[in-house]
Amino acid sequence: MPRVAVVGTGAIGATVAAALQEAGLRDLVLAGRTPRDRIVVEPDDGPPVELAAPLRTKPEGPPADWVFLAVKSHQTAGAAPWLRALTGPGTVVVVLQNGVEHREVVRPFTAARILPAVVWVPAEALAPGRIRRRAPVRLIVPDGDDGQALAALLGEQASVELSADFTTAAWMKLATNAVAGLMVLARRRAGMFRRDDMAALARAYAEEVLAVGRLAGAYGSVEEVMAAYDAMPDDLGSSILFDREAGRALEWDARNGVVRRLGLEHGTPTPISDVVVPLLAAASDG
Repeated sequence: MPRVAVVGTGAIGATVAAALQEAGLRDLVLAGRTPRDRIVVEPDDGPPVELAAPLRTKPEGPPADWVFLAVKSHQTAGAAPWLRALTGPGTVVVVLQNGVEHREVVRPFTAARILPAVVWVPAEALAPGRIRRRAPVRLIVPDGDDGQALAALLGEQASVELSADFTTAAWMKLATNAVAGLMVLARRRAGMFRRDDMAALARAYAEEVLAVGRLAGAYGSVEEVMAAYDAMPDDLGSSILFDREAGRALEWDARNGVVRRLGLEHGTPTPISDVVVPLLAAASDG
């Protein structure tokens, strides 16, 4: 049986760890900064799952066959000791992070194979060690041997979609995430997009993101982004909003700043990002 590690046991890490446990993985390592006596994932569509593996807070090996990196993008350097301890030449690191620079962010810290993943899991920490999962786990990864092996590893406990156009899949998620930055500035959840003015702003922002994405070879649909927001429950939040409410540093660069950076690099105007990014950065500093 493969040895599997999950680095980062927040909402996404704990949710994926629960899926791995339900898939029958017993040699499971949980790694995090904060000790927890108990971690429970509560799916809306099923019974709670209490993670059986103990949570380790001291980086130590041996290397695992699979490492699921579930810390925020800006926390990757802090997870470097875990990556050094848990990865070897045969390890696959599944990067469960937002953004479109998975390999660029993680490569400096490991020589293992990197499998970027687009994560579509609405999950929220209700209390320390208590996670609400509002929908099943869905991951999109590049098609290939590692992606196929990941699908086999998780079995029926997650939807693992193998994409021949992962670039577009990643930029579609980025457009959704970038628009969610507006929730931070308004201190509101998804219901705010029922307002005509906010829906128009969200559409313009998604168009800006995907215009930059086209320069990277992504061909996303603004209509799909807007349809996703139309389908969201009014009380659905975003991890960046939850971090703001908790006073934590924000993942603003991976979700929003990258659009402005790449727009500047290619000479493409990003007027909405030019306003939103400094505001999110300032909110993060505060």
